Amino acid sequence: MPISHLRATKAPLFVMHHGAGSSGLSFAVCASEIRKRVPAAGILSTDARGHGMTATPAGEELDLSLGTLAKDLLTVITMTKAEMKWAELPPIILVGHSLGGAVVTELAKSAQLGNALLGYAVLDVVEGSAMDALQSMQTYLSTRPTGFATVEAGIEWHVRSRTLRNSTAARTSVPSLLSNEPAAEGDSRPWKWRTDLAQTQPFWEGWFVGLSKKFLEARGGKLLLLAGTDRLDTELTIGQMQGKYNLQVFPEAGHFIHEDLPEKTAISLVDFHRRNDRSALVLPPKVSDLLKQGKRV
Repeated sequence: MPISHLRATKAPLFVMHHGAGSSGLSFAVCASEIRKRVPAAGILSTDARGHGMTATPAGEELDLSLGTLAKDLLTVITMTKAEMKWAELPPIILVGHSLGGAVVTELAKSAQLGNALLGYAVLDVVEGSAMDALQSMQTYLSTRPTGFATVEAGIEWHVRSRTLRNSTAARTSVPSLLSNEPAAEGDSRPWKWRTDLAQTQPFWEGWFVGLSKKFLEARGGKLLLLAGTDRLDTELTIGQMQGKYNLQVFPEAGHFIHEDLPEKTAISLVDFHRRNDRSALVLPPKVSDLLKQGKRV
């Protein structure tokens, strides 16, 4: 996406972070819908370490701790600023799905983006339901196919199982989740998952503990998009009643809200930016200026 002139136009930069086992391409269709509505907007959607096209050096243990992932995201943003030769960062909206929601909240809470951060949006993850879901994660992984005969078969499984409910999004993102590994004798499914989610288990609890508190306390606008109100825990329910954040529920979506409903998600994110866009604020004139103009105050 062209993002070289963001600073000059005050256009926003949407920084996206995907969930565990996914990739930056999970936001591709949603990003296209955002750009239809805000053509000048920039989209920065990264692959987390151990995901997508990233590679872990041989012999190096994969560190997917929350602090490391948040630091990685900040590093990518900082390196983008240097690469684009921006004097300062453009207005930023952080967007994170599932694990990515915990990562963007962690970065927002750190305040390391300063005044560049307008707000952060978390997609279908809250602390209470996430911690509950971890109990059945191994069962889910054991029922998931270990591989596919072709990429097309992988796409078909995602749609048929309702893991993804939008075929366009599935065709866009699923290929980045698979890699063609040398097939063992008798293995008819050479397309394997790029990220072994079972190996990430040591980090699961650390991703989500304290998420609700951090989400409510970090500075900046706050948006929570859920596929169902049953996902709200007590802390967020109270916060929502107190008006501490914006909440939108899309019951027709599954867990991957941004892929199932890319257009509706894009509309929500664009509206969220507009509500928090400081450049659109019109401040009242100073009394001293009115007096100089001979106007009565």
